[in-house]
Amino acid sequence: MSIKKILLTAGAVMLFATTAMADGMVGIAMPTKSSARWISDGNSMVEQFQAAGYQTDLQYAEDDIPNQLAQIENMITKGVDVLVIAAIDGTTLSNALENAAAAGIKVIAYDRLIRDSGDVDYYATFDNFKVGVQQATTLVDGLKERYPDVKPWNVELFGGSPDDNNAYFFYNGAMSVLQPMIDSGDIVVVSGQQGMDTVGTLRWDGAVAQARMENLLSAHYTDKTVNGVLSPYDGLSIGILSSLKGVGYGSGDLKMPIVTGQDAEVPSVKSILAGEQYSTIFKDTRSLAGVTVGMVDAMLKGGEPEINDTKTYDNGVKVVPSYLLEPLPVTAANWESTLIGSGYYTMDQIK
Repeated sequence: MSIKKILLTAGAVMLFATTAMADGMVGIAMPTKSSARWISDGNSMVEQFQAAGYQTDLQYAEDDIPNQLAQIENMITKGVDVLVIAAIDGTTLSNALENAAAAGIKVIAYDRLIRDSGDVDYYATFDNFKVGVQQATTLVDGLKERYPDVKPWNVELFGGSPDDNNAYFFYNGAMSVLQPMIDSGDIVVVSGQQGMDTVGTLRWDGAVAQARMENLLSAHYTDKTVNGVLSPYDGLSIGILSSLKGVGYGSGDLKMPIVTGQDAEVPSVKSILAGEQYSTIFKDTRSLAGVTVGMVDAMLKGGEPEINDTKTYDNGVKVVPSYLLEPLPVTAANWESTLIGSGYYTMDQIK
């Protein structure tokens, strides 16, 4: 081969390599594959980032904090241009993010706020307070529908993981609806257990929620009936429902309590159709991925990402500029138009 051909070939290879790397590398740190929701988030982001011309490094840490830290440090070492992080524990990443900032790597907190760090550039999430409001609203709607002649309603409260900042927004949003009804006597929390320090469920663990529900039933409901359970996540709802069914709810004359949820996971959608779980909250992960891709694209091209909230999310060091998407409540009345109509699921996945 002539020198000229070699140079031309090398130039073509260089051009190809430059083009392939033109838009940059995005490191995506997800918490776990044990929730279908996070798998969907990861897949949506990889698909949309690659369509926009970016390379991706997607890692799942299986709810192991040191594992996630190691994955993020590895991404920094490999020289990613941006980190997109859905943190397992939003308070443990400060040192890693200092390293990222020192290397000029931008950071987007994805759906879970990263706390206690000034090195978080943006936050992409849903309106998490509204998620809680919607959960409590569907709970009350269900109580009116299923127990029209019962007052007060006996309700138990479950919170999400105390190390997830979102859990407090869900709980506070829900209590903005429920607390006035508790104060007026329309709702009674028979166990007396309120507040995230009491009702939180570490790591969003369904088995922990199931065990707690069983304890509540045996300690407080031997001569009373549960009418409703505030559950902030479908994975908890399934465990809660299992313990309720275990003592006879949903059979004979014992009606199934109104149980809420979040994330519209397939088992919970099927449970809603079976008349067990009453509601869930749909958060379209495709839209959240799209917002995140837009943020990255704007930052790496020297622009300003679109945001719609500059007040809500104080992480303890700074208020993180955020983009909040709208959640949608789902019940047996609207599941098909919301979940099938949007193309998020096919009918074959649900039935």
